Order: sequence, then structure tokens, then C-alpha cells
Amino acid sequence: MLERFVNKTDFSSYDDFKQNFKLNVPDNFNFGFDVMDEWAKEKPNQLALLWCDDHGHELRLTFEDIRQQSNRLANYLVSLGITKGDRVMLILKRHYEFWIAMVALHKIGAIAIPATHMLTTKDIVYRNNAAGIKAIIAADDEYVLTQIDAARADSPELKHCIIARGTRDGWESFQEGVKDQSTDFARPENMKTIADDDIMLMYFTSGTTGHPKMVAHNFNYPLGHIITGTFWHNDKEGEIHLTVADTGWGKCAWGKLYGQWIAGVVVFVYDMDKFIPENLLKVIEKYHISIFCAPPTIYRFLIKEDFSKYDLSCLKYCTTAGEPLNPEVYNQFYKLTGIKLKEGFGQTETTISLGTYVFMEPCPGAIGKPSPIFDIDIIDDQGNSCEVGEEGEIIIRLHGDKHVGISIGYYRNPEKTAEVWCNGIYHTGDLAWKDENGFYWFVGRTDDVIKSSGYRIGPFEVESALMTHPAVLECAITGVPDPVRGQVIKATIVLCKGYTPSEELVKEIQDHVKHTTAPYKYPRIVEFVDELPKTISGKIKRNHLREKDAAKAAENKS
Repeated sequence: MLERFVNKTDFSSYDDFKQNFKLNVPDNFNFGFDVMDEWAKEKPNQLALLWCDDHGHELRLTFEDIRQQSNRLANYLVSLGITKGDRVMLILKRHYEFWIAMVALHKIGAIAIPATHMLTTKDIVYRNNAAGIKAIIAADDEYVLTQIDAARADSPELKHCIIARGTRDGWESFQEGVKDQSTDFARPENMKTIADDDIMLMYFTSGTTGHPKMVAHNFNYPLGHIITGTFWHNDKEGEIHLTVADTGWGKCAWGKLYGQWIAGVVVFVYDMDKFIPENLLKVIEKYHISIFCAPPTIYRFLIKEDFSKYDLSCLKYCTTAGEPLNPEVYNQFYKLTGIKLKEGFGQTETTISLGTYVFMEPCPGAIGKPSPIFDIDIIDDQGNSCEVGEEGEIIIRLHGDKHVGISIGYYRNPEKTAEVWCNGIYHTGDLAWKDENGFYWFVGRTDDVIKSSGYRIGPFEVESALMTHPAVLECAITGVPDPVRGQVIKATIVLCKGYTPSEELVKEIQDHVKHTTAPYKYPRIVEFVDELPKTISGKIKRNHLREKDAAKAAENKS
């Protein structure tokens, strides 16, 4: 399968990969028909999806199973009037119906909009009206269903609410709807020609200010994830791959769908009620997971567990993305498993942009090198390319009309699109610097960088220093307004078991940072908390911490 879409699959080095890799993009490519149905023709009995939950349930679906079930759902949705371009929101947690629904929607040409199950009624109303949602397919979760029900009166374009399992008053049934449908679904006439601006998938980004933006991807987007799956995750046919990600997050598309099924791996789904480190390790052991990916947050908790209780010899390859990986976490995981974590970087707007690819030796703390399908650079405030060691913004230069693996813009928001995609450049808003070996080192979002006494300080470098202290389980660095220094550094810290907050511990941690990195970077303010605010994807919400401190400061002034 992979060979259909790339010029070659074996490379001797990163330089060989960067210079010689090419994607073959077929006209009118459709992931549902041209990947999933083709696998079903070639290897119908090959396992495609292995799903389990915390209650002893398990499901195994072959490629032929996926073909049949996605066709049944496609026929049912068409019977409801869903057609090309209609927006369908999926709030399905990690339920296996998500994968069936995604393939079905791609075949119809409807726009799939994955969303988190943590949305409130207000969030759902905004999304329904901003995108013009015509249908919602939701998990049988009382919180989710209640929020959607409350949103319906204020969502005039919403016509169909479909419950994935069971029944509910006022809802259509996924199971009943597909029961008598045909297992065949021919490519619709309106899907035989696909334009570059036809939208296949959209994500609402969380953002730090204002309403979430709608990131739109076209039908060629899955092909960009060949880099993500084969050359970063090291996905190989028949291997079992687990990426820890909720279906409402773009990382699901990175690690549980497109690149994985193009490569022919078994997508493993652990439908957990709650993240409990020991339960995740048990699942890895039981199901012989060989390829594993998780955000740094997950690894930070895993390395605190007793690995001697588990047989993790099945693990062959591990990757991480979502936030920069602290070198201390890398080192501890390597000591425990013998596996060198491979980091990757990208955004909801892109596939993997920078990474430590399969033929590269990791450089702990660096986010990697540019993908061969992107022309990536670091530029200063005047738009000039930065020198080695100079901080600037990561950008992607756009060439030609086809930009495989990168968003085609923000849906219904031409102003924001023009602001981010301008003069042939996509602006990531992320700051980094490049070393003499070509590795990129993440500094932070432009909003996260702290300016204190004339110094520009990236939160990641201070967080990495903090993580080497044995008391620190998790931490976040933010800037707090200061009349003298402009801003001072604040550390918000979650302590490991066995440690309790004290003034002595504060001083010990401050001294530790002074001796681990440049002394001016030490946190002058330290706050201990039980947990850090995070997005559903596991990213720390530094903006929430800043807003909390700003509100406290305003209250003190009054």
C-alpha cells in the first residue's frame, strides 16, 4: 500500500530522506476508498483495529470489517440526507464507532469534525452555529448527551443527533440505523472529482484567546501523515500501535488513523475511563504493544511507576509529541526500557513538521529536523532567516498550489487565514533556534516567552531544569508582571509522592535551578498545586495560569 504513494521507502540517512523523498498524490484521492477499501481487497482478514476498555470488553476488526461497517454507516447517513460538504461533529471519546464514522464520512465527502467529550452546552452551541453542523454522532455518555440536548434549541442548522450505542428519546440510533443497510457503497458521483479546496476534516483549535478557530484540511491531508506514521512512528505492517490520544484531538489523526492504516499497522485503542499509569502499563503488557506514542505528560507519570512489575519487552519503538520533552524524562525512560524516545513537533494545522526520524539518533531536548515535505525555516521579526543559535519564529514556506499535510486555512475566517498564511509563508507562532547540526530547539509560543530584566526566557528551558529535581512531578513556568523587572518567573509545581510544600523546599528548588541553568532564570515565585490545568490533549494551559495570576493581582490592587 505504502509504495503507491511514495517514490521510495528506504533511506540511508536524514540527508538522503530530506533530499530524495517524494509523495505521489493521486488525482481525486479519497482515504476511505483508496486506502481502506484497497486493504480490504488485498488483505480482507488482516487485523486493522484492536479495541478494549476498562470493563473487560474487547473488539477486533479486520480491514474487511471496517469496509462493511463504514459502508453500512455511509448508506444510513445518506438516507438521512447527509451529503458532500455537510458538517458532521463526532463526540465519541475513544469508542470504536469513531473509526467507522470517519471512514464513512470520508466516503460520502461530508466534513468530519472530531470534538472532545468535555464540551459544555455553550461550547457545543458555538460549534454548531460557527460550522453549520448538520448532524452529531455522540457517545452514550450522560454528560455528553445532556450537553447536546441543551444545545439543540439554539442550534437551528442541527438536524440529526445520533447516539452510538443504545437508544435515547429524541435521538436516532446508530446501531438500528446501520442494521439493515447494504455493506456495499459505491463512490458517489459528486466524489469522483475532488478539488484541492474541498474540505474533508476540521478541528476546532483551543487557542489562547478568543473563540476557537476551525482548522480545515482537504482530502490529500492523510498522505502527509505517511511521514508521521512510517518515518517517525516507525509503523510497519502487522505491528500493534498505541497512541494515547482522545479522538477529539488532532493527535488522533497523527497516531491512530491515517499514517497508521496506510502503513498497515494494527491501530490499538484503549478506551480508558481515566488515565491511571499502572493500568496503561498493564494494557501494553497484555496486548503486546510494539509501537507507542504519548505526550510528555504521560511519560512523566509512567516513569514514576515500578517498571519491574511489568514485562514491557514487547515495546520496540516509542515517540512523543504535544509539548517539548524534558531531557530528564527522556533519560529516565531510557534507563527503564532501553528505548530512546523520538520527539516530533507539529500543529493541528499540519502533519509532523519537525521530528527525530527512524534513521536519526535522538538529541535529547531537541524537537528534531524538518520534514522533507515542508520548507521550514526560522525567521526574525524582520523576516530574515536566523543564524545558528538565534531565536526566531518557525515558519513554513509554501510553494505551488498543492500543500500536502498542511491546512488550507481557517473555515469561514478569511481574516485570520490571511494573517497566518501570508506572502507565501505559514506562520506557526512558535519560537525556536537551530544548532550547528540542524536540530531545532523549542523555546515556546510567542505568548509564553517571558521578558524579565531585558532577558527573553523560554518556559521550556526552566521547566527542564525543574524536572531534574526529584521532588518535581510536573511544572509550568509563566511570567508574572513586576514593576521593576517587567516580568518575573513563576513556577507552578505538582510534587511527587512523599514531598510536602514548605519554604525550605521552595529555596531548595530555586537553588537547584540556579545551578542547573543560568541563574537569572530561576523562579522567584513558586506555587505548589495538586494538578495543572490541561487541555484534553494533555498540554499545560499556561494561559490559564497567567489569567489566574492577573486576576489575583487586579484583586489585590483594588
